[in-house]
Parts: sequence; C-alpha cells; structure tokens
Amino acid sequence: MKQGLLYRIHRLLCALACGVLCAPALAALPPPTGNADAAVLAAREAAQRGDRAQLAKQLQILRGNVLEPYAEYWLLSLRLAEAGNDEARDFLSRHAGSYLADKLRGEWLKALGKRGEWDVFAREYAPLVQTDQELVCYELQNRLRLADTGALAEARPLWFEAVELPASCLPLMEQLIAGQRLSVDDIWERLRRLLEIKKLDAAKLTAAYLPAAQAPAAKTLDAIADKPMHYLALLPADFAASRQGREMALFAIQRVARVDPLQAARQWEGMQAQFSAADRGYIYGQLGWQAALRHMPEALNWYASAVDAPLGNEQLAWKARAGLRALNWSAVRAAIERMPQAMQAQPDWIYWLGRAQEALGQREEARALYARIAGQPNFYGNLADDELGRPILPPSRALAPSAVEVDAIAALPGIRRALALFRIDLRIEAVREWIWSLRGMDDAKLLAAAEFARQQEIFDRAINTADRTLALHDYSLRYLAPFREHVEPKARALQLDQGWVYGLMRQESRFVTNAKSVAGAKGLMQLMPKTARWVAKKIGLKDYHPGQTVDTDTNVTIGTHYLKMVLDELDSHPVLASTAYNAGPGRARRWRDSTRPLEGAIYAETIPFSETRDYVKKVMSNTVYYAALFDGQPQSLKRRLGFIPPQNGNAPKIADLP
Repeated sequence: MKQGLLYRIHRLLCALACGVLCAPALAALPPPTGNADAAVLAAREAAQRGDRAQLAKQLQILRGNVLEPYAEYWLLSLRLAEAGNDEARDFLSRHAGSYLADKLRGEWLKALGKRGEWDVFAREYAPLVQTDQELVCYELQNRLRLADTGALAEARPLWFEAVELPASCLPLMEQLIAGQRLSVDDIWERLRRLLEIKKLDAAKLTAAYLPAAQAPAAKTLDAIADKPMHYLALLPADFAASRQGREMALFAIQRVARVDPLQAARQWEGMQAQFSAADRGYIYGQLGWQAALRHMPEALNWYASAVDAPLGNEQLAWKARAGLRALNWSAVRAAIERMPQAMQAQPDWIYWLGRAQEALGQREEARALYARIAGQPNFYGNLADDELGRPILPPSRALAPSAVEVDAIAALPGIRRALALFRIDLRIEAVREWIWSLRGMDDAKLLAAAEFARQQEIFDRAINTADRTLALHDYSLRYLAPFREHVEPKARALQLDQGWVYGLMRQESRFVTNAKSVAGAKGLMQLMPKTARWVAKKIGLKDYHPGQTVDTDTNVTIGTHYLKMVLDELDSHPVLASTAYNAGPGRARRWRDSTRPLEGAIYAETIPFSETRDYVKKVMSNTVYYAALFDGQPQSLKRRLGFIPPQNGNAPKIADLP
C-alpha cells in the first residue's frame, strides 16, 4: 500500500513539473489553416517532382509553422549533392534530436560516402540513430580504409544474406573475393539463394564474380527462369561434366518444383546419379519445402532424403510444419532442434517443441517450454497458458494517466508535428514522427501517449503505443473498441461474435477509417472494391457506389455481412472464416486436411501464405482479449480454435463468392 502511494505521488510530481515546463510549447501550436495545410501538401508534391523553385516558394509560406522543418528538409534533401557541409550541419544544429535531423543525417552520410569524404563521414556517423545496410557498408569501407581488418570479417556474413546488396557493399565483397575470403563455392551458394527467391537481377550480378569458365550467361538464367522444362528437355548428354552445367540443371529443377513438385521429382530421379550427395540433398530439400507448402504427403520423405543437406530457415520451418500436418511429432522435434538458436527462441517454435515433447512423453520438458512463453499477449503465449491450465485475462489495469501527464505528451515537439501531419493525412510521415517521439519513454509515459492518441481519435497510435509497455498495462487501450454504435447492432443482428469482429477489425485497419492497402482494400474492414460491390448487391444496399466504402457505417455493414457469408459457408468456424476474409474462401477450404479433422492451431500454423498465417493468428488472439474485456470472463484460445473439419465436396458453397 505504502509503495503504491509513493509511486502515485512520484508520478504526479513528475507530471506537474513536466506540465509547467511544457505548457508554453503546447500553447504555441498554431491552429490549422487552409493556406498552411495546402502549402505543406504542395511542398511535398514539389519535392516528389524535384521542383526546387516551387518548394522554395512553399517554404516561405510556411515560415513559423510547426511543419516548416519539413519543407526545409525536403528542399535541402534535393540539394545535398551540391550543398556545402555547413548547410547540413546548420540544419542538424537547429533541429537537434528530431526525427528529421536524424533522417537528414543519414542522407548526408550517404552523400559523403559516395563522395569519399571519409573524415567528415567518420565524425558524423556516430550520432546517427537509425542506420541501414547502405550506411553500414559505408562505415565498414571507412574502417577498412583505416586498416581495420575486422571490417572485412563483419562484411562477410552480408554475402550470404538472400537480399540485393546496395552499391556501398560491393567494394567490400570484391575485396573479400580478391583476398580469397569468399570462395567459388561461396559465390555459387549466394547465386543459388538468390535464384530460389527469384532475385534474377541480383543473381546475374553475383554470377559475374565466378571464374569466366563457370559463369552462366545472363540469357541462360533468363531462359531457365522462363521455361525450365524446355531447358531440361534440351540438356546435352555431357551437361554434368562442368560445374556450370550441373548448377543450371539444379536451377531448372528447383524452378519446376515451385510449380509442380511431383513433375520436378520425376525429372530429378532420371538425372540425380550424375550429381554429388550434397547436390542431391539440396534438391530434396527444395522438393520437401515446396511439397510442404502444398500439404503434400511426400514432403517428409523428401526432407528425409535431404537429412545432411544445409537447409535455410524457411525450409526448416516448413519441415516442422509438414511434421505437424502429419502429426509426426518426432519429425517436428527434429526439425526445430536443427533450427538456429535465434529461430528456436521464437515463441512459435518454443510452443511447438513443447507440444512435440509432450506428445513424445517428455511432459516436464514440455511444461518448462510452455512456461517460457506463458503470459505473453500473443497467439503462442495464449496457447501456452492453455496448456498450463491458466485462464487468459487481461492484466490489472495501470493507474490512468493524469491530465497533466497527457498534456505533457501533447506538448512534445515531435508529437505536435505528428498531429499536424495526421491532420492533413500525411500518415507515413506522421507515424514516423510519433514513433520517434516515443523513444526512451517508460511505461507511464507510453500510456499517457496512448491516452492522448485515443482522445485525438488516432486509434492506431493509441493501440500501437499501449502495446509497447512492459510492466504497466492498459488493455482497454491495447484493444480499443471504437465505433460501437455501428458495430454492436450489426454484429447482434447477424449473430456474429462481437469480440471476433473487433479482433478482425483491429488487425485489418487498427480502426483507421480511411485506411487503404496496396491491393486497394479500403476502410475499417478493408473491403476490396469488387467484394464490396458484390456484397452490397446481395444484401440489397440501395444506391451503393464505391465512394461509400470508406463511410464508417457502410463499411461495417458490408464487412460484417461478408464475414457472416464466409462464416456460414465454412462450417461456422471462425478460423476458416478469418482465413477466407484474408485469402479467399477457396484457399481456406483447400488448406484443410483432405481426410480428417485438423487441430485449429495446426491449421493456422500451416497456412502457406505468410501474410495470411500471421493474420489469422493475430485475429484469433485479438478475439480472446476482446472477449475477456467485453464479458469479464477468462478465455481459452485453444477452445476457440477447436478442430477444422476435413474437406467435404458436398458442403454448400456460394458459387459466385469473390
């Protein structure tokens, strides 16, 4: 009791001090004006066009405005190549500690690296907060220039990452190759990895580092990528006499396997004798991976033929998932134990290793694994709680932030800029400013920031900010339920679980009413135009037009009806319906087991699309917390997941469901 009282007094005193100091800054925030808002948008558009004259004009209009630094930053960014270093330093000095200062510093450092101004680069790199691969490689170049040989050792692992390397990394790679720190086998390994993930242009650049006699021509790589079966059909009898011939045949088999693993296996069986054991293991690893993605029964046998082959993280993950689909717990355990330590430490593989140990009679080992992740507010933490018999309820709600604490957050310069950016719908810039402003905040300040976002109806920031707390929590902020006047009556009329509807909406849009995805989905429930039009017609929504999709009531009306349709079609199972909402009803049906019921958690874990797999897990975990908040009762995720019925060709279907 005494400690709690002292804690409250301490917080109040800190908040009062901050409030007194920060109040003038809050009062200084200018009210929105049409001219200023229009000038910011015009300045951003001019920056995107590279129109310096127009940008300079808008900057003059914005003098004294809270977003003046943005126009200044955009203009200086366009001029960095010719601007003097003093100009950059002046901007950094005047905006020290801000998101824009760090962003400009990063861009300036890249310009310095390209120009080879290493002394200036070395001085300015240390204060940088947010770096990237391009800058890391420039920094390694500088260290190498200063005879720091450890720089090459740090650069070497970059070669084996299956990503396109920025130009700043290439001099380092060339020195590694010239110094024989990367072998010909290492070059082929990178080439294989890039071809596996369809990075054809990067693969061509990598092939250029091979000895001339081994390097495949760019047109050969293009031909195999386009028509692998045609390439295999024309292989000469002596193709395996050279490294290039063998590698190109492996590429062709791998490419066929991505489309038809069985056809690839047939082709492979006729030629595998001409390859080494390592090459045979590589192809069987590819076949096992592609078969597992398709839930094919051959997957584990093919993986078994790759027992000694090095497997990538995705291949190991799908080996474990193939074991789950087959309920082969020994295979699940073997695959997880072969994963790198960092991968084994992830909650998903801790949970599934626990399940494997329990199925194999190692109950105490299983419970120890569950205990490592129990209580975590995620899919696997929820499942671990279920395995340990612990009810799932939100933790005790922290003391609500005072008005003074919330005002102190509102007064922060970065938050003020974020609000101004949100007001004119520059969400990307606004979110970055917001996240930057949260750096170093303790739980109490994060909850005050989340509450401020809620008051401003910036619901996605309220949720994401409340999600960051470590010891003090407020799940009514983590799991906000706005727009209940729209959602509750529709969910009730359609007999939908309101917690599930909110769990899905939280994952779809974080309650951003005008959210729009890259694919074109819009609004709170992220409706695709074609789907919205089809559902509107089905339910007799009069005078519907596409512009209404972002209207809150219309979006919720159409979204809940569509959710009800897929739920009714898919055995009234929320896991299947959630899958269908993201990936379509056809895929949701196809990913079921063909002959027997499948545990809901295994179904979710073995969804082939990573986006949909993550989506379904988060929707169902969200649902548990919303249900607990709405009903005040302990919840079980495992019970909600239940079992997925097997495929049934006689199940009723809505033939024209999008």
